[in-house]
Amino acid sequence: MIKKFATALALAAGLTACGSEAQSSEPAAQPTDPGVGHVHGLGVDPATGKTYVAGHFGLFTLENKKLVRVGDRTADHMGFTVAGPKTFYASGHPAEADIGAGQAPHLGLIRSSDSGRTWEQVALAGTADFHALQVVGATVYGYDSQTGQVWRGKGADLKPAARLDLLDLAAGVDAPERLYATTPDGVKVSGDSGTSFRALKGAPLLSFLDVTGKDHLVGVAPDGRVHTSRDGGSTWRPGGRLPMQAVAFTAVSADRLLAAAMDGTVYESTNAGRDFTAVHQP
Repeated sequence: MIKKFATALALAAGLTACGSEAQSSEPAAQPTDPGVGHVHGLGVDPATGKTYVAGHFGLFTLENKKLVRVGDRTADHMGFTVAGPKTFYASGHPAEADIGAGQAPHLGLIRSSDSGRTWEQVALAGTADFHALQVVGATVYGYDSQTGQVWRGKGADLKPAARLDLLDLAAGVDAPERLYATTPDGVKVSGDSGTSFRALKGAPLLSFLDVTGKDHLVGVAPDGRVHTSRDGGSTWRPGGRLPMQAVAFTAVSADRLLAAAMDGTVYESTNAGRDFTAVHQP
């Protein structure tokens, strides 16, 4: 299982490298829309119920099983999360043309208050590349892939916390100071807002994890198996399995789960992961 998770982390690192290398090359003419590219993030806007797909070449909505670009940005959203109605946070790399024009290669933390149509800078512009983002209440957690540093704070006031190797972060409104991280050594948990972490004993090896309610966790393993806990991670129950390894995953609720495959296929479950249906295929 450790080997499988390492593969997942290597995959994530590969996508990082792919994004960085592509963005640092000379801008190429793109007469047609480049499409989503690799999928890095998923979410649902509670204001509209629309599903959003964040990828290598921008942000898209899912409409009738097709992806429709939001705005005209082609930035690489390596990190993406829906924080509330029409409120999204993201990170990653600017578009190729912007880097070619001299913009720094890392977006830092950016925010949209109009469902991704426009974005504003929040913090760490030009330096941080957050590959994992978690917003709980007014608190933002981010994992900077450049340094292995967890950052936390409110608004532009982000401060460094622990350093560790991780793929995903999770926290819930009932205990915002309790921060979970999926790592090659297993799930770890912090009780002090990311200052320190300890192993979550008995937890399965997970690639992605979300908090969907008080003490209710749902995650997906490197082999695609969904696992849930209703006691804060003390005990776990295996569920259904995705038909592939997930490269992006989010629990919209305890019942509604979204996942994406390397080939860009997006899957949805409406029964807590017992089974999944493809809602978009490239």
